[in-house]
Amino acid sequence: MKKPPEDRGAVLDDIRQQLADGTLSFGGAIRQLRLRVTGLNQTDFARMCKLSLRTLRQLEQDAGNPTVATLDSVFRLFGMRVGVVVGRPRDA
Repeated sequence: MKKPPEDRGAVLDDIRQQLADGTLSFGGAIRQLRLRVTGLNQTDFARMCKLSLRTLRQLEQDAGNPTVATLDSVFRLFGMRVGVVVGRPRDA
């Protein structure tokens, strides 16, 4: 039996929360966006994001050194942006 599709809004909220908590990497978030939101394979998702397949694979594996612009171009498709967030001070 096929798994019912997840609620897109709930999935995006979950991904945003995990990113904010620091429990999900950018690569993990991109992979979840691909699988849980679009359901696309890497080839089709890379095409949708206007990335090479190699770049997408590196992003999902947290490999390489992507620019903020590259990350932002993927996240913008899902209503998100890459930026600086003020965090809580660490204990000294």
